[in-house]
Amino acid sequence: MGFVSTVSVIIPTWNRSAALKRAVRSALSQSHPPLEVLVCDDGSTDDTGQVLRSIGDSRVVWLPGERGGRPAIPRNRGLSHSRGEWLAFLDDDDVWLPEKLEMQLLAAQSRSCQAVCSDAWRVTPDAPGKEPLVGGESRVLSFAEMLTANRVVCSSMLVRKDVVSAAAGFPEAKDLAAIEDYALWLRVADLAAIAYLASPLVDYNDDPKASIRNNRVTVFEQRQIVMNNFIDWKGANGCRCSLRYWRVKARLLLEQLSQRFQS
Repeated sequence: MGFVSTVSVIIPTWNRSAALKRAVRSALSQSHPPLEVLVCDDGSTDDTGQVLRSIGDSRVVWLPGERGGRPAIPRNRGLSHSRGEWLAFLDDDDVWLPEKLEMQLLAAQSRSCQAVCSDAWRVTPDAPGKEPLVGGESRVLSFAEMLTANRVVCSSMLVRKDVVSAAAGFPEAKDLAAIEDYALWLRVADLAAIAYLASPLVDYNDDPKASIRNNRVTVFEQRQIVMNNFIDWKGANGCRCSLRYWRVKARLLLEQLSQRFQS
């Protein structure tokens, strides 16, 4: 490649040392080697530290912390310790394909984008084979498209550190647990272009038993929480939301009314 870009990999983890080892090795095995792999521990009580030491690679940095119960907290710890120009996020039970970072950096260069995500292979426990998680063609994700739904697989995102810093990192509010990544990507989409690559570059572990998602909150309610957080963030920066935001918000309200009438 005719360019050299430094990448910090950020992996939040909690009591999942066996899966974590696979994730870390997939990051270390990239055709574009990362500068560092920051494993941000959310208070693990298993053998996570021992497993990481056994890997024997100086690029792996263990950042232990107290149990917070929300991925945003360890991810932000990684952000504050990172040294790379780019940040790549990886969940501890997902695995990257070997050319992920290289393909994304090339796409960022050719498309002049400051963030690049991709499709992923959905891997379901006890189910044969795997299938694309997102689908669709390669394109630039518009802010309006991101308003309607989260199109970004967290473990696929590569984004410039200065953009994430300008977006104030992952919001740590309790009501955003498990959707804090969507809240950040919406901010990123407001600040920079996000390229989406249709080629799956991640094996995404879709195991409901291992998820921290709150099933008591509907998808509509989650979107409302994220958009209210976005309004607060814009307000804190002295900005007002654009007309396109309010148009989407009005459409969501109409969808909610329609669902109520149908139920």
